[in-house]
Amino acid sequence: MNTEMTRGYSFILLMLWFALGFSSCSMDEKVVESKPNILFIMTDDHALQAISAYGHPLSQLAPTPNIDRIASSGALFTSNFCGNSICGPSRATVLTGKHSHKNGFMRNTNIGFDGTQQTLPKILGKNGYQTAIIGKWHLVSEPTGFDHWEILHDQGEYNNPDFITIQDTTQKFGYVTDLITDMTKDWLDKRDPEKPFYLMMHHKAPHRNWVPAERHYHLYDDTEFPMPDNYFDDYEGRYAASQQEMNIYRDMFEGHNLKLSTEKGVDSLRYDPWPHVFMGRMTDEEKETFWKAYHKKNESYFELDPADSVAIAKWKFQRYMQDYLAVIKSVDESVGEILDYLDENGLSENTLVVYTSDQGFYLGEHGWFDKRFMYEESMLMPLMIRYPGYIGEGLQVSNLTQNIDFAPTFLDYVGLQIPDDMQGESFRPLLENSTPEDWRQSLYYHYYEFPGFHSVRKHYGVRDERHKLIYFYEEDKWELFDLEKDPTEMNNIYGLEGTEEITDRMTHELRALQDKYEVPEDHR
Repeated sequence: MNTEMTRGYSFILLMLWFALGFSSCSMDEKVVESKPNILFIMTDDHALQAISAYGHPLSQLAPTPNIDRIASSGALFTSNFCGNSICGPSRATVLTGKHSHKNGFMRNTNIGFDGTQQTLPKILGKNGYQTAIIGKWHLVSEPTGFDHWEILHDQGEYNNPDFITIQDTTQKFGYVTDLITDMTKDWLDKRDPEKPFYLMMHHKAPHRNWVPAERHYHLYDDTEFPMPDNYFDDYEGRYAASQQEMNIYRDMFEGHNLKLSTEKGVDSLRYDPWPHVFMGRMTDEEKETFWKAYHKKNESYFELDPADSVAIAKWKFQRYMQDYLAVIKSVDESVGEILDYLDENGLSENTLVVYTSDQGFYLGEHGWFDKRFMYEESMLMPLMIRYPGYIGEGLQVSNLTQNIDFAPTFLDYVGLQIPDDMQGESFRPLLENSTPEDWRQSLYYHYYEFPGFHSVRKHYGVRDERHKLIYFYEEDKWELFDLEKDPTEMNNIYGLEGTEEITDRMTHELRALQDKYEVPEDHR
């Protein structure tokens, strides 16, 4: 080969080397740039029955078109569950990827969350992410692992709430959902655009006492919502269900929750331990507008025969639904604002958007409001996720997932190693239509807070695709349900002839999960 040819080949090889080098550099830069932002939107007590993407008849009368945008452009989870259906413990699980007994926050108590432990925002922060939480915290401690935090005091108030920062506590004037939305957009405006972000926007709504924004006071006044078939449940065969104090027509505070009164600031019906607490945050003008609206709406209640308990129970259900769903209207507006912000600022394509609630909620099923029980309505969590180009549009995920899976999944998408002590699994494969052969076939649940609000007994249990086994261990009461034949969990079949094999299998699975998750013996 002559010298000129050799030089020619050398030149070509040199150019290839430079090209590959620059190409490699560009790819590396692309990998860095492609690390997704994560916007985690969590509401409080938002039942999936009240999200129209799930198709429940109730939600078709009170649609959530903006929340539905996340599902239609991404994935909708139909079998996503929490491991402990109560506000603080669910949030601790989301932060840590661990069940309550492992992260230490088992109840809503005065004992704060241990902020020294490993959490998702800490891991992300160490790997180049900006981290922030705005809104509800409810972990009886100051947040750690966040570059920025502005949190509500305790549950927060709907009108003119206090927000706590590391510097001070400040009252902000406005409606809480709108305030959290504006604060979120303000942080997005001020963030470092060169870094990816992990942002938790946590709404108070629709936690009780369900005070709508003033613009929505009359939104559903003329709407009659369908009442669940088991609204007048007699709880036969379910001891703990018969002992609870979360019945709409028996246990709801008529002033604080149902807003029934004949004169301003006075509950004339019965003693209410929280008489119009929320009004203390309203200005005089806001109080006047509120009472003008509700006095007019209350007239139909006082026209009822006091001896007609059925009519009163039905009326209270409608008031509950009208207020609860009107509060959600503001949440849906908030989600729309944030999604529009992402579009307008070129952030949509590289932002993984999550919408969920800390647990499910009862909307009259079994006659109840609130959560806590392992029954479907409170154990089920709404969940939808979009990430353009990575998650297909209109995907439905029916595999069993749980809130212990959130942190591992986000780390997977970011490209970081999932710590061994996280108890959840990344469900990224499910979002890529590739179900692992060893994907879980059952879920563990444990509720601890008794004595406590609503008198729900301590219990743990296991749920698989078809059956659910629950043990109220301090009362030594078992419940077994066939979810295929009895989806509303009305018939406890534990101990009935012919259920022995199911009971043995589910009991074995329960013990296996307790071993897997290292549940202490004194918690069994």
